[in-house]
Amino acid sequence: AQSHAPEVVVWGSGTPMREFLHVDDMAAASIHVMELAREVWQENTDPMLSHINVGTGVDCTIRELAQTIAKVVGYQGRVVFDAAKPDGTPRKLLDVTRLHQLGWYHEISLEAGLAGTYQWFLENQQRFRG
Repeated sequence: AQSHAPEVVVWGSGTPMREFLHVDDMAAASIHVMELAREVWQENTDPMLSHINVGTGVDCTIRELAQTIAKVVGYQGRVVFDAAKPDGTPRKLLDVTRLHQLGWYHEISLEAGLAGTYQWFLENQQRFRG
């Protein structure tokens, strides 16, 4: 399941920031919002501004993400960033103020989510291999 290559190359400089949300937190946030009393919903939204951003409100660099993945999977090689490749948008982070005002906060950290996903993969990988 893990690479034994001496290095893994990641596109870009590693400096762009990204936010990640575990699917279980997404499901929990969706249920939380759907179960709100109508009065609470109406107090926090209006017909022209009714969207709710669902996220953690926490971001990390692509470099930090790569280091966290390497740690979770036990990768011992080098993680190299190819700055000749594009970085993409410098930062992608949701404003989760409204969601927090409605009483919901994420529970699964990036590292815990990656660890759980990797463990699931290890336990189930044979189901997906030919």
